[in-house]
Amino acid sequence: MGLEKSFVMVVCILLGISERSMGWKHNYGEALSKSILFFEGQRSGKLPPTQRMTWRKDSAFDDGFQLYDDRFFDKVDLVGGYYDAGDNVKFNFPMAFSTTMLAWSVIEFGKFMGPELNNALDAIGWATDYFLKATNTPGFVFAQVGDPHGDHNCWERPEDMDTPRTAFFVSAENPGSEVSAEIAAALAASSIALRKFSRNIAYSERLLHRAKTVFEFADKYRGSYNDSLGPYVCPFYCNYGGYQDELVWGAAWLLKATKLPYYWNYIKQNIHNVKNFGEFGWDSKDAGINVLVSKLLVNNPAAKPFTLNADKFVCAVLPESPLVSVKYSRGGLLFKTSGSNMQHATAYSFLFLVYAGYLNKANKKIDCGGGVLASSWRLKNLARRQVDYILGSNPLGMSYMVGYGQKFPKRIHHRASSLPSIDQHPSKIDCKGGSTYYETQNPNPNLLLGAVVGGPNINDEYVDSRADFVHSEPTTYINAPLVGVLAYFKSHPS
Repeated sequence: MGLEKSFVMVVCILLGISERSMGWKHNYGEALSKSILFFEGQRSGKLPPTQRMTWRKDSAFDDGFQLYDDRFFDKVDLVGGYYDAGDNVKFNFPMAFSTTMLAWSVIEFGKFMGPELNNALDAIGWATDYFLKATNTPGFVFAQVGDPHGDHNCWERPEDMDTPRTAFFVSAENPGSEVSAEIAAALAASSIALRKFSRNIAYSERLLHRAKTVFEFADKYRGSYNDSLGPYVCPFYCNYGGYQDELVWGAAWLLKATKLPYYWNYIKQNIHNVKNFGEFGWDSKDAGINVLVSKLLVNNPAAKPFTLNADKFVCAVLPESPLVSVKYSRGGLLFKTSGSNMQHATAYSFLFLVYAGYLNKANKKIDCGGGVLASSWRLKNLARRQVDYILGSNPLGMSYMVGYGQKFPKRIHHRASSLPSIDQHPSKIDCKGGSTYYETQNPNPNLLLGAVVGGPNINDEYVDSRADFVHSEPTTYINAPLVGVLAYFKSHPS
């Protein structure tokens, strides 16, 4: 056993990870299929004949007809898109990030997806069709559909919704650079994925053209949507990290999509506003920017500031690093301070795999100090450890992906999953009519296959309870980066 692998074994022992747990085998192909299938359970709008999650039905046909400010439109077609989690609201900020990560998963690891590649492309297309609608009116970007306060006061199926489906938008008068730039990033990244793997080049070009337009809008009218939409986006998806990172993130994806010097110059002029090198998720894109640009400019001296910060990110996450700033459970799961912790495990694992590819190309290791040198192998090893934990290699022997393995969450915080389907209960279930289903200890009647919940606490404990939404609620931004990670390990299982 090499020195580096011996050191990793010591770290695993310190974290309470047994050799047995490290040796558990997982069917990454099955997990990949289910992780993509999950998105079909989150679909809003008119479902296609190819819908495989058949207990879900059509919903939200009138989205766009109710506007929070009707001075500008009579109605807008905002049918489609995804519900972000266990509720029935379409929050476009995290939806766009999830789309960006789905597209990045395909760009990096689509060649390993096999027959699941088309399903992944369909998942991307379901989002981009919606974002084309949300950005179709010049000078406006729709940021959200549904009143979250009314929605969260009810427990009802999306097919039965009678809460306000108010559509909220940003404009030159009331800017929202973070949501607009993230949508631009999603459209640009999706255009790359579709151009690379789909024959629909015209659609790819349409996405790229719209990405440029939306990015220009985001940059020209700078400001946070917190200021005008705060009562509706906060505290759910308030922008806590500022909008500057989204602007640079959007420019980075447009640089990758177009190779135009304009976007590279924009990044250089604005990168000083991106300072949280250790953060990555729906709110903070900082670490993702550094990893993305490092790989774009591999072996280019201009990449040095980005690779230095990407290296810092790695050293802030590796458990054996003297610079580590995250925590790990004794079972080995990465933890950061926030709700829905599994989003960090999946997003950070994705960045580690992408950056491992960069390290291979650049033929380098990362010096974290204290004699700790992080290689491409080490980054992949940590990513795999996170994925294996999610799939069941943990102290409870429990998979946190619904429908994978013999033991998984049965009472997830998810309205559609917890209420009987239209097939089983055709009559309407109103706002409070779903309360008995929420409160029961019975398992959810509908399996939301592939859904990954927020996960256990830092003591590796999990209570299978709908009421404990911090731990039992699945989200699109947990699953989206996991798609790419599972695709990689499907083809590199050992």
